[in-house]
Amino acid sequence: MRRIRTGVTAAVLAVAVAACAAAQERGPVTNLPIPRFVSLKASEANVRRGPSLSHRIDWVFKRRDMPLKIVGEYGHWRRILDRDGMGGWVHYSLLSGVRTVLVEQDMVSLLMKPDPNAPVNATLEAGVVANLDECRLDWCKVEAAGYRGWVPAKAVWGIDKVDMTASAE
Repeated sequence: MRRIRTGVTAAVLAVAVAACAAAQERGPVTNLPIPRFVSLKASEANVRRGPSLSHRIDWVFKRRDMPLKIVGEYGHWRRILDRDGMGGWVHYSLLSGVRTVLVEQDMVSLLMKPDPNAPVNATLEAGVVANLDECRLDWCKVEAAGYRGWVPAKAVWGIDKVDMTASAE
């Protein structure tokens, strides 16, 4: 009887450890999910090698509302990556929780509903930054230059699997 109980305890422990590993990592400062997407609040932001003003500036982001991925936190600093995987440390005051996406495919149809046969509202060029409203399965509802509609999720950068499942019905 003791062996069965020990085996069951080991199995329960293994499941608990696996569940903890599968749970999304949380930032040590904000307790928000890591990684997560944000946007650039400022029209210009210094990207540094480390999380302080004494670290060297590697480059400057100059595109307000650009989507960025936060992959680390340290005090008031956030380690970010852009679409190309380039990144560094940015002060949190330069970032916004407003979600945006970057159109990656050229001449993407902005559709009235999430259906490839739906009427087209507008066409988006590659490089357009659009505000993200919601995502459902393989579609995201966005707004750009006053036009709203749905685009295929694979046509934009700035979303992750959590976005795709959170709004799925």
